[in-house]
Amino acid sequence: MSTGGISIIFFPWQYLKEHGFSQSQYNQVANYVYVQQEINIKVGKRSPADYIGQIREQCQSEKLAFCGIDTISDFEANLEANCIPGTIYEMTLEDYEVFLGVRRSLMAQKIKKYYQGL
Repeated sequence: MSTGGISIIFFPWQYLKEHGFSQSQYNQVANYVYVQQEINIKVGKRSPADYIGQIREQCQSEKLAFCGIDTISDFEANLEANCIPGTIYEMTLEDYEVFLGVRRSLMAQKIKKYYQGL
């Protein structure tokens, strides 16, 4: 049974490609996130600052235009659950490598915590 979810690249590959990044740079595992297909379509080749800004706006206006998250606390919990750095709001294209490093660290911490809980 399909959940309607697909993997997307958090920093969209077309966005990175248009700014001179190679396939090996934008196809990093730490750049993938599992989302609903409708969200992937709306993200398109936008910068994270653009589409994350729109999600934050919908949380404040309570008019769902992008996804089903309707409060800042739910959005921040979703970012945390997906090991997205809390500094993503300020990140730009120049921060892509920093994003990957921080996200890899957060993912490793999550896996370690899970493993230790077994």
